[in-house]
Order: sequence, then C-alpha cells, then structure tokens
Amino acid sequence: MRSNSSSLTPKAPLALTIAAYAGLLFLHVPILIIFLYTLTPDETTYTFPLPGITFKWFGIALQRADLWRSVTLSLQVAAIATFAALILGSLAAAAVYRSNFFGRESISFLLVLPIALPGIVTGIALRTAIGGFDIPFSFWTIVIGHATFCVVVVYNNVLARFRRMQGSQIEASMDLGANSFQTFWYVVFPNIATALLAGGMLAFALSFDEVIVTTFTAGQQTTLPIWIFSQLSRPRDRPVTNVAAMIVMLITFLPIFLSQRLTASSSDTEGNSK
Repeated sequence: MRSNSSSLTPKAPLALTIAAYAGLLFLHVPILIIFLYTLTPDETTYTFPLPGITFKWFGIALQRADLWRSVTLSLQVAAIATFAALILGSLAAAAVYRSNFFGRESISFLLVLPIALPGIVTGIALRTAIGGFDIPFSFWTIVIGHATFCVVVVYNNVLARFRRMQGSQIEASMDLGANSFQTFWYVVFPNIATALLAGGMLAFALSFDEVIVTTFTAGQQTTLPIWIFSQLSRPRDRPVTNVAAMIVMLITFLPIFLSQRLTASSSDTEGNSK
C-alpha cells in the first residue's frame, strides 16, 4: 500500500529555506558571472552593469582551431576512459558482491581510494609510475589517469545496486537451467542497467573537466580544461576563455543531471515496489 508522503512532510522552517537558497546562490552566482562576461564588448575591462552586449566572442571562439582540438581530445579521452571504467568497475563490483575471498574488504577499500585521495597525490603517483616504466606521455596516459577515478564512480554505483538486488533472482535463474550468460542478460543486466548508465555518465562528466590528474599525465597533449587554464595568463583572450568555460559547463551539465535523475527515479521505483 502506497502512502501519501507529501501530506506527511512538514513545511521547512523559514531559516532553513533561506539557508538553502543562500547555498544555491553561493554555488551558482559565479557561473552566472562567467556567462555575463561572455557578452561584454570590452575584452580587457570587466564592469557591472555591462557597457553593452555582444555575441562576437562566441563566433571568435568557434573559429579557434586550438579550442576545437582540445574539445575533441577531451571528448575522446572521456569516452574511452568511461568505456574502460564501465567494464572494470562493473566486473570489480560483481566480484566483491558475489565472491567471499580473503582480503575482500581491503580490495574494496583500495578500489575507492583513488577518488578519496587528493588529485595531486594521484597525479604524482601516476606520473612516477609512468616514468618508471619509460612509457611516453600521450593520449593513452591521459586515459589511464582518468580511468583511475572513473572506475571508482562506476564501481560504487554498481555495487550499491547489487546490494539492493535480491540474490534469490540469480539462484532461481540458475535453478531453472539458465547458463551464466542468460542469467546475466535477462536477470542481472536489467537490474544494474540504470546504475551502469548513471555511473557512466557521471564518470564521463568527471573525466571531461579533469585538470589536476591530466596535468601530470598529458605530456604535450592539451585537453579543454588544460587549454582554459593556460589561457588565464592572456587577459585579452579572457572573453574567449569564458566561452570555453561555458562549453565545459554545458557538456558536463547534461550527464550529471541525467545521472542524478536516473539514480533518484530508480530509488523511487524500488521504494514504491516495497
């Protein structure tokens, strides 16, 4: 029997509501400022209110070949790192959930450690390891660096879904004669599909705008966040840099938003089914 939870939810106190809106303003006003200064006609002076409004910087940014190269590189790295994370993260989650072996908790801790450590520590560790094996810094070293934290995101999402999944479904499938592939395709995959999708989209967004780890693993490659960072020392290019920052926000906003919606909708579905 489903209950009407909205009628039981008390109205938030005024102070709590004000604090919530203050937090939203604190987080999003800087983004609004960046957007406003993509419209300023003056390339060196920033005043408010704006002396005028122009869209010329968008046209200039779209004509920059170096900007498009960095956007393409970031998209390629994020796509491959996410693909690798989906495979490795889901396999690791299945192993930790389904198997009982010595050191399982330690392995689970080590799997989530890269995202808990400061990015600069991970970056230094990766650079030292890559240099120790005499591997030239390239596109693939960036992918390896990004995959270290993308795997964690997918692993956490899939493992949480496994823990909410009824193990009796897998046992029933095997008892009815299904082989391992059939059990995975018809029982396991439908249960973890939204977790995979949400984890993959979040991993893609995190990879696309990663700066610190990329700095230590990129070599001569320039991703979009690194390109933006390098442009900050050029005041006359700042409006174009602001346009590039808006591109980053637009590309990363959709995966994060959809990931949050998928996670919330799957939780609501499970709650209503109980």
